[in-house]
Amino acid sequence: RMRSRIQVAEMSFFHNDPKHTSKRAKSWFQTNKINVMEWPAQSPDLNPIENLWGDIKNAVSEAKPRNVNELWNVVKESWSGITAERCHKLVDSMSHRCEAVIKNCGHTTKY
Repeated sequence: RMRSRIQVAEMSFFHNDPKHTSKRAKSWFQTNKINVMEWPAQSPDLNPIENLWGDIKNAVSEAKPRNVNELWNVVKESWSGITAERCHKLVDSMSHRCEAVIKNCGHTTKY
């Protein structure tokens, strides 16, 4: 059971993309004193941007664009409609997201 809250603001989150896990990237993070949370392979994606991509996907699904121009317009409109409040809420949920993944031993969570 987790007793202390995870301090998200003190840590950067990167999934296991090779550009984030290369020796050069790790060295740069260490040199610049950037704490990076280790991300297990096959873990649920906890990056809040994924929720925003989901919002855009839903907007596209609802709009049912008929061509590339309509698709692009829906994507631009949806992206510009994302509020700072929505972003803050997603970032603020990170400690809960991490706690849920830890509690669930790295398996899928509601996030």
